[in-house]
This record gives sequence, C-alpha cells and structure tokens, in this order.
Amino acid sequence: QVQLVESGGGLVQPGGSLRLSCEVSGTSLDYYTIAWFRQVPGKEREGVSALSITDGTTNYADSVKGRFTISRDNAKNTIYLQMNNLKVDDTATYYCAAGLWRGWVTLVIHEYEHWGQGALVTVSS
Repeated sequence: QVQLVESGGGLVQPGGSLRLSCEVSGTSLDYYTIAWFRQVPGKEREGVSALSITDGTTNYADSVKGRFTISRDNAKNTIYLQMNNLKVDDTATYYCAAGLWRGWVTLVIHEYEHWGQGALVTVSS
C-alpha cells in the first residue's frame, strides 16, 4: 500500500523559506510522478509543482516559478519542496501526491491516485 507522509510545515514570515518533505513508502518511485498541491479553505485544490521520477521532468505553477523547487532523495524515497521568498498568498495546506507516470508531468488532480494527509504552511508577519 502506497503511503505518503508530509512534514516541514509551519509558520514563517513573508520573504522567508520553508522546506516540505514527503516520505513515500510501500512502493518504489521509479515509475511515478510526485506532485505538491495546496488548498485554502473554501477554494479548490491547486497544483504547485510536480516531478517525474522516471525522467526528471518538472512542472511548476506560474505563481511559484522561480521561488519553489521540487527535488528528490532516492536513498530516502523522499520528495522535497523548497519554498523561498514566501508570500502571504502561499498560506495553505500542502499535500503530497503520487501517480503512475504516463509520459508527461501534469498538475491535474485526477492523475494522482495516492495522497498524503497534508501539512499546514502559514505565511504571516
């Protein structure tokens, strides 16, 4: 059974940085795409970034390009989201998700079968 566990959320001031971690267990990641989504209460969940473990392709939402970086540690079966220059609008619960690689990297929710429980990120002064 595939399980994803996020960690690293917290409170940070605008302009600050945080790194989220997503530890994956129950499967090898070789043929998966891993993505980060975020959701604010009352709004739809939106894609933030995704990484194909198979070929290393990445995808970022326009709102985070140049500020967020997705990466992996194969030895630890862990995916990271480094978030720099955080803004108040980045406040959300961040979810890690895994989906079988289909030859492309998307931020479309229904292409991801497995989800973590979420980690709250609050950007506030």
